[in-house]
Amino acid sequence: MTERMIATIPVYRSLAEIPSDFGPSIAAIGNFDGVHCGHQEILRSAASEACERGMRSVAITFDPHPAQVLYPKDAPKLLTFLPQRIELMARTGVDAIFVLPFNAELSRVTGHDFVRGILVGRLGIRGIHEGANFRFGHGAKAGVSELRAFGEQFGFSVHVHNAVRVHNLEISSSAVRSAIAAGDVRRARWMLGRVFGVHSNPAAGRGIGTKLLVPTVNLALYDGLLPGFGVYVTRLTIGDRCFQAVTNVGNRPTFEGVGFGVETHILNFEPVDLLDDTPLYLEFLFRLRGEIKWPSTEALKAQIFKDVSRAQRYFRVTHARRAANPV
Repeated sequence: MTERMIATIPVYRSLAEIPSDFGPSIAAIGNFDGVHCGHQEILRSAASEACERGMRSVAITFDPHPAQVLYPKDAPKLLTFLPQRIELMARTGVDAIFVLPFNAELSRVTGHDFVRGILVGRLGIRGIHEGANFRFGHGAKAGVSELRAFGEQFGFSVHVHNAVRVHNLEISSSAVRSAIAAGDVRRARWMLGRVFGVHSNPAAGRGIGTKLLVPTVNLALYDGLLPGFGVYVTRLTIGDRCFQAVTNVGNRPTFEGVGFGVETHILNFEPVDLLDDTPLYLEFLFRLRGEIKWPSTEALKAQIFKDVSRAQRYFRVTHARRAANPV
């Protein structure tokens, strides 16, 4: 079998990998970019129904994102790349994940043929959980009403979930992207149900160095979504070590011609090996301010002292709250 195990569940990456005896199953289908709280509710509901009915639950997603194939120039920056998306989906309790390769050929498959050939024919679908805005098939011509009609035809149930709201915000991948692009990482955290973070590596040839005041790490070029320009309280994981940090996202205008970068200043630094391929995970906890062009390096240093002080206070207060409310 050519399945790959992620978080102890099977991940199938082609129709040929799916066992002939896979079904009967309960499915949730979508891009699931970000695997936000709304996605999590749908996936957990599919897993719960499958458990109650003695069936297998499966999350069906696509790679690459359909927008990257259909209109690449206008495709949104991704919140999560496939490896992280798989890990996050696996945490919802589904029994398996099917990553369906999206290409021009698949984009021409009608909704009816997708249901008959893949969902019913290969996965033995007996129930489907979807959001109310779910669209599928050639030209995205089919929606939940068509899905219900196919369910009556092929013998599966359809459970449509209303949009999840948190702090009076309706959750969607586009809403999360908008919040992050605006630098509102707190609002994004509410909708994601976790801190927004990016997986990357150090910029090539740029190990840990001392710049101005504290050790710094520069992120490699990153093709996914990053927060809007500004300075953030962050948490940087290098391998298995986690550091408190302050991160600047932007063009660093005080230094003429430096250009765009994601530069992280480590606050509680201890020696650690850092190679070009060392995995980094940078979490954006709180936005301190926008990016500013300072009149001099001395003015920038003074502001960095203030940023560091505010970040350290953030970590102290957060630690105190957790100690007071450990559950």
